[in-house]
Amino acid sequence: MSDRGPGGIARRWERLAAESRIALIPYVTAGYPSRDATLTTLEMLAADGADFVEVGVPFSDPLADGPTIQRASFEALRQGTTVRGVLDLVREADLPIPVVLFSYLNPILRYGTERFLVDARAAGASGVLVTDLPVGADPAVEGAIRSSGLDRIPLIAPTTTDDRLAEAVAGGSGFVYLISRLGVTGARTAIGAEIEHLARRVRARTRLPLAVGFGIAGGAEAAAVARFADGIVVGSALVERMGQGGTAARELLLELRQALDAAAVPG
Repeated sequence: MSDRGPGGIARRWERLAAESRIALIPYVTAGYPSRDATLTTLEMLAADGADFVEVGVPFSDPLADGPTIQRASFEALRQGTTVRGVLDLVREADLPIPVVLFSYLNPILRYGTERFLVDARAAGASGVLVTDLPVGADPAVEGAIRSSGLDRIPLIAPTTTDDRLAEAVAGGSGFVYLISRLGVTGARTAIGAEIEHLARRVRARTRLPLAVGFGIAGGAEAAAVARFADGIVVGSALVERMGQGGTAARELLLELRQALDAAAVPG
């Protein structure tokens, strides 16, 4: 059964809960290391254990991203990747799993917000995550996303106050993306206690599933996060492997899938 398009994120979470599985959510930068490689990787991810996929829209000033995704974004732009090209990739991939478009606000505004949302939905996307659009910052854009039928994924940092946290999750849908640490994206080798504390705070305020990203590099971090989250997001580590070739990316995906499945087994 396909979970493409609006409503697909909720359907996928329901199935994961019924199967007691932890979600694996890989991120790829569209157009890196090439358009064809991105398409092949998307198809591989869906076939080999990803439950959702985040497709990053390349941007020339990616302030929230570390060096790996910055390099990938710049290379994709150098090769001519556009917002229209990203949407065409999503449509061509025709994935059976939900696609979340991961973007900064500027590319969406330049494309045209309403046009972007209509075209994203037509391409088969299920949700949108705008990294630099905090709740309340642009009511017109936020309202347009809500009206589009696409889920708006809220992004929560460890420094988010209780009042802002409640406001952010109330305005979101699909799932909550928890940032595991302050700073930019990038793989690391340990998951701090602060993210587990953040997960408890968020669960007290929403029934949306929780996915943790920023810093998951392999099976050890995935298993650690699986103790208290509903899913993990892997970005920089996978993008780094994509630069090494499809086999390296697939090996990481399978390592993560195995670690999550083992962590989900009682006892």
